[in-house]
Amino acid sequence: MTAFGSQLKTVLLLGVLAGLALGVGYIFGGTTGLTIAFIIALIMNGITYFWSDKIVLFMYRAKEASKEEQPELHSIVEQVAVLAGIPKPKVYIMESATPNAFATGRNPKNAVVCCTTSIMRLLSKQELKGVIAHEMAHIKNRDILIMTIAATVAAVISYVGMMARWVPMGDRDDNGNSIVSILLVGILTPLIAMILQFAISRSREYLADASGARYLNDGASLANALAKLEHGVSVNPMTGAPQATASLFIVNPFSLRGIASLLSTHPPMDERIRRLKNMDF
Repeated sequence: MTAFGSQLKTVLLLGVLAGLALGVGYIFGGTTGLTIAFIIALIMNGITYFWSDKIVLFMYRAKEASKEEQPELHSIVEQVAVLAGIPKPKVYIMESATPNAFATGRNPKNAVVCCTTSIMRLLSKQELKGVIAHEMAHIKNRDILIMTIAATVAAVISYVGMMARWVPMGDRDDNGNSIVSILLVGILTPLIAMILQFAISRSREYLADASGARYLNDGASLANALAKLEHGVSVNPMTGAPQATASLFIVNPFSLRGIASLLSTHPPMDERIRRLKNMDF
C-alpha cells in the first residue's frame, strides 16, 4: 500500500466516525443532537488521529518496558529494526495469559511494538524474533496507523451499539425504543465488519508474514510461532477487551465464535503457515 493509499483510507475512516456520530446525535436529539454530535465528531477525529495508539495501549493496560526490565526483547527489536531499515520502535509489555503481539503508532518514527507476558514465556528467541519481524513489516509498510484507527473506530461503534439498547430516544415509547435499538445494533454490527475488512485486507497479513520472514531469511521460525500462538489463544483466549480490536494482533486473540468469526480479518492459519514454509530465500 502506498503512503497516499494509507492516507486516503485514514481520511475515509475518520469520515465514517464523523458520520456515525452525526447520525446517532440526530436520532437521539434531533437538530440539537446533530449540532452537539458535530462538535464531538471534530474532537473525536483529532483524538483518533493523534492519540489512537495511546488509546489502544491504555485499553490493554500496556506499559513501556525499559532495557533493564526486558533486555532480550529490546535486543531483538533493535536487531530486527536494523534489518527492516526503520527506527527502533518503543517496547511495551501487556500483562495477559493470551500469547500475542501487535504494533501501533502513527508512523515508523512514532511506532510501538507490544508483546504480552505470555508470549515471552511461550516462544523461543528465534520464534519471538519472527513475530517481531512480522510487526516490523506492518510498521515499515505503514499499516499501523490505519490498523489502529480502524480498531479504535470499530470499538467506538461497538460501544454505541451496546448503549443504543439502553438509552431512551426522544419521545418514543418503549416499543419504539426497542425497535430503533434493534435496528441500530443490526446495522452497526455489520458496519464494524465492513470497516475492518475495508481497512485491513487479509493480504496485508500475508505480506507482513512474507516481509518479516525475508528480513530474517527464515520463514520456519514465524511459522512455528504462529502454530504455537494459535494453540495458546485456543487455551487462553482474551477476555474483557473489545473484539473489534482483534485486527491489531498477529493472531486473533479472541475465541472465534459467533460475532468474532464474522469480524476476523486474519487469514486462515494453515494457509499462513504453508506459505511461510514454502518460501525461498
